[in-house]
Amino acid sequence: MSQQAGDFKTSDLGTALDPYLSGIAEEMRNYCHDRKTVVFLPLVKTSQKFCELLNQNGFRAAEVNGESKDREQILEDFENDKFNVLCNSMLLTEGWDCPSVDTIVVLRPTRVRSLYSQMVGRGTRLYEGKTELLLLDFLWHTDRHELCHPAHLITESDEVAQQMTKNIEDSPVPVDIEEAEVMATEDVLAQREEALAKQLAEMKRRKLKLVNPIQFEMSIQAEDLSNYKPAFGWEVAPPTQKQVDALEKYGLVPDEIENAGKASKMLETIRKKKRRRIDYSKTNKTT
Repeated sequence: MSQQAGDFKTSDLGTALDPYLSGIAEEMRNYCHDRKTVVFLPLVKTSQKFCELLNQNGFRAAEVNGESKDREQILEDFENDKFNVLCNSMLLTEGWDCPSVDTIVVLRPTRVRSLYSQMVGRGTRLYEGKTELLLLDFLWHTDRHELCHPAHLITESDEVAQQMTKNIEDSPVPVDIEEAEVMATEDVLAQREEALAKQLAEMKRRKLKLVNPIQFEMSIQAEDLSNYKPAFGWEVAPPTQKQVDALEKYGLVPDEIENAGKASKMLETIRKKKRRRIDYSKTNKTT
């Protein structure tokens, strides 16, 4: 499925979902026939089709979209329980509040956790007599988006949320959620700095074992390397990752070689010297 602005492309979503709508409508009868439900779908036409299927399965369903002339009346009728299911195509993700909603069905696939959180959030309001929110996850969003811990309700960073959840679980006493976010953010930054310090130390340790290219040039008295100037466009570009890896493999500090042309000439020189040693070794063995 193609993507647009970091999420699934809307025009592809309805077609992918259509074959499953009938089965989903039938399955919903087992879980939310008498509950106050909001269903999020990817396209208006998909939302309208699903609304018809729900009514065929015994629900009192209505559909609302940006073009609905009686939108305000539909929303009011839903709040007053004239309908018990409200289908929409991303219209009600924010700016609308109906605390009595106790079931959310998300049939709009998304890679964006904040969007998923907005949809689920339509059912998280407190309401007298409401004891829980039923979330029907037919598309397995919870495999991608974690909403089950308090951390994910106040932070956009998955890294901070994971650290925050760990800190809360490890704490022997209750923790203020906002203080926990600050602490988790500091922990994550400290971990990043520690990881970077280790990485830099490893790079320094590795480089201590490597030979500076200038030392190598002087040791073999290679004037063509010492006086090298790039002539072609590709030679001016930085060394490729393949060249960098090869230079390290041969024991040279790749950071001291400023362009791809010099790296290529250096590698060619090393390989020629290596072939000469092999040929010399073979010659000695035969004699």
